[in-house]
Amino acid sequence: MDTRELGTSGLLSSALGLGCMPMSHAYGTEDSRDPAEGLATLEAAVELGITHFDTAEVYGPWTNEELLARLIWSRRERLVIASKYGFKIGADGRSAGLDGSPDNARRACEGSLKRLGIDCIDLFYLHRRDPAVPIEDSVGAMAGLVAAGKVRYLGLSEVSAATLRRAAAVHPIAALQSEYSLWERGVEREVLPTCRELGIGLVPYAPLGRGFLASNVTRGEDYAAIGDFRGGLPRFQAENFDENRKLADALTQFAVRKGCTAAQLALAWLLAQGKDIVPIPGTRRRTHLAENVAATQMQLPSCDLMALDEMFPRGAATGARYSEQQLGWLDR
Repeated sequence: MDTRELGTSGLLSSALGLGCMPMSHAYGTEDSRDPAEGLATLEAAVELGITHFDTAEVYGPWTNEELLARLIWSRRERLVIASKYGFKIGADGRSAGLDGSPDNARRACEGSLKRLGIDCIDLFYLHRRDPAVPIEDSVGAMAGLVAAGKVRYLGLSEVSAATLRRAAAVHPIAALQSEYSLWERGVEREVLPTCRELGIGLVPYAPLGRGFLASNVTRGEDYAAIGDFRGGLPRFQAENFDENRKLADALTQFAVRKGCTAAQLALAWLLAQGKDIVPIPGTRRRTHLAENVAATQMQLPSCDLMALDEMFPRGAATGARYSEQQLGWLDR
């Protein structure tokens, strides 16, 4: 697989990374999250050329990092390990709001290092900006972890262009992680241009619309019944689902004409948006992994890219991308 540099940071990654969250958190039911299949998927990812693995302490919480540790021990030098902090985690294991404080940065880093079984995290993100803590304080504490040799590069997730500038004035930022896909193109307005101005790579999560663009979803009401967090996302609910399904069906029809899957077409479009972009589609299964990796070999002609742009203009999806509570965690 091709290698890409995240901005001008010097941090090299496979063109496609792997979002590890679904193996332990948020998607499906607890019984459907099979650690053995998760580990097999992680191992298959390495064999397919993926070097970039994305996790966070809140995934599980904690269990996702522990699962990833089972992959790392024999392959450490070949891998880019990214983790994130920024949430309070209660004694019951549930997220209890944001905490971007310096103390939490240091605590979370130590915990992640222990769970991952490594002595340095390659890419350490602030998961969500805490409005109660100046971004300069959060990034300053993270910079201290770099100076201490516990972190190599810093990242932020879901922050505005203005916050990105303030953060970069404290310490170089290697990557911004944000939702970006055919049906969520908000970063194109200000955030992506700012990343490029500052030499920051973009790491899109949910590049397949949480499965919607892969035609691999059901209604939010069904997800809610099994505890899948997509049950609370407006784009999966009621009339929104019906309207968004039309977009997904159009993408599937286009993919059939191209002789590929809808997921591959969506990823190929995203990869074509710039060499500084490293999507991290999440999956729990080897079959989906192999399908996603095959997209890195696709070269879409300009006419196809233009057709997809017209099919999915900015704002094409119906409904908000998060619940009201989760929208409140975004820095806008």
